[in-house]
Amino acid sequence: MSREFDVVIVGAGIIGAAMAGLLLARKLAESGRVAIIAERLTPGGGTAAGAAAAAGTEAPGTGPAADWDLRVFALSRASQRLLQLCGVWQHLPPQRVFAYERMCVWDASGVPQGAGSLTFDCAEIGEPNLGFIVEGRALQERCLYAARAAGTVVIEAGVQEVAVNDSEARIRLSDGRDLRGRLLIAADGAESRTRDLLGIDTAGHAYHQDALVAHVRTVGSHRNTAWQRFLATGPLAFLPLPDGRSSIVWSAARAEAARLRALDAAAFGAALTAASGAVLGDAELTTPVASFPLKLQYAVDYVRPRAVLLGDAAHAVHPLAGQGLNLGLLDCASLAEVLSAAGGRPLLGDYRVLRRYERWRRSENLLAATAFDGLERLFSNANPAMAQLRSAGLIAVARLPFIKRQFAKRALGLIGDVPAFLKVEGA
Repeated sequence: MSREFDVVIVGAGIIGAAMAGLLLARKLAESGRVAIIAERLTPGGGTAAGAAAAAGTEAPGTGPAADWDLRVFALSRASQRLLQLCGVWQHLPPQRVFAYERMCVWDASGVPQGAGSLTFDCAEIGEPNLGFIVEGRALQERCLYAARAAGTVVIEAGVQEVAVNDSEARIRLSDGRDLRGRLLIAADGAESRTRDLLGIDTAGHAYHQDALVAHVRTVGSHRNTAWQRFLATGPLAFLPLPDGRSSIVWSAARAEAARLRALDAAAFGAALTAASGAVLGDAELTTPVASFPLKLQYAVDYVRPRAVLLGDAAHAVHPLAGQGLNLGLLDCASLAEVLSAAGGRPLLGDYRVLRRYERWRRSENLLAATAFDGLERLFSNANPAMAQLRSAGLIAVARLPFIKRQFAKRALGLIGDVPAFLKVEGA
């Protein structure tokens, strides 16, 4: 016997859990009729975090004494608004969220906050900050808890088979259970098995780079500023943390990344200091160094009858702009808006409705992916002529306050093709 749901979501990460919470918050599905399928849940399946949030205490691993997880995200104002609507933002531990006020980007041949650089300040656009650095572990736990609290059913199993037609989606789980739904959502990441089972191809290319991530302490203060230096070997970013440290994301060719990971803490700190131009003084490692491969990937199609892709299952971009999760959350908001405009629950999974979402988000995501890819190619080029072009471009934008403000507002999700319910009044 199969169990029937309004919506079945594959993937219990931030995107899948946020989408579940949003569907229920906007009454696009009924409590108890949204399912999240997770092949493996974290210990307790998010229940420890949920119980702690309900009691006003800290979940295991997120208390004041626990270190920040290596996975952090820079969230926009639009993402903050979505997470508030899902009941997530208000339950995030305060010590796992940090508002940053400025961002400075500069070319390796330039000077930070000088020639060949570009600085954005929240005061220039009348905002209290430019966004938030949020710990990934805390965010995922709170998203899953909020989804469960709203009435989502969480099922721990793998996906074995998928079949969709004009009337329903059928999912066979690895434990033999069968599920049926009006809509199947694939939110199971860049290596999405659900996308493959739906027969959706991907395109793109590997960057042949790894991103190194770690937390470091620097002699100089980060000044509530996100710093990013564009090197010929790839970008290096310092994201500010509330305890004065910074979380680094350092992109480098695979062989170089392997060499850097093999260094001891002192040698790695020295290499990082040199690569950053000592913008924050000497850097000292305070955590192990982890890495992940980088690639540009996008799904050829976003939808099938009764099925849709969200987040990294639909698009994976270079982390140089820190927009990957924000793009995925905008996918969630856009799908919710399209479903609401079409009449809500009665048309869940209708192919014509899903195609509206596809036309909207595929064009936006391809534009963003192409822009990030172009920036990576432009700045990872040692040709002196290209260096002059980069410097001239940064100087030109720095001298055009209106253009700078537009860039900052778009990154925050205050302007652009953002779902209406996420737009901030007066933006």
